[in-house]
Amino acid sequence: MINGSKPVVVGIADMKIISGGKIITYALGSCIGICLYDSKLKLAALVHIMLPLNMETGRKNPLKYADTGIRETLKAMQLKGAMKSRITAKAAGGAKMFEVSGKGSLGNIGQRNIESVHAILKMEGIRLLAEDVGGSVARTLTFDADTGQAIIQSYGKPLKTI
Repeated sequence: MINGSKPVVVGIADMKIISGGKIITYALGSCIGICLYDSKLKLAALVHIMLPLNMETGRKNPLKYADTGIRETLKAMQLKGAMKSRITAKAAGGAKMFEVSGKGSLGNIGQRNIESVHAILKMEGIRLLAEDVGGSVARTLTFDADTGQAIIQSYGKPLKTI
């Protein structure tokens, strides 16, 4: 990528992989953006998950869910030469965006997403180096594949680098 060029944009329930340059996802409310990174190759992937677990059958979008989204992303990175033993993660999102009354199954979807991301990364043997999760504000997450830094922008807060 040329210096100053626009970052690659990852939509909701989407994933992109870059080699060098920057990648960005917007509107991380209860959703979580997970940056997976092989620092030796400077290969970065960003997956924007919406829900904790894929309970659907048939051909649904696996990137929508933490469990299948993270696994699909890892597979795609390995096809590009990444080694699972070198891949690390950074994450942002998982906010509680709405108050839900009662004790229904909806609960705090952001918290359920955080717990699911932690569990899946642990199961896959991926080290979570840093995260900016929870709270009640939406985030924009930018990841720089050249430096391995993630920058989080939240409304009314200073930029945070993790």
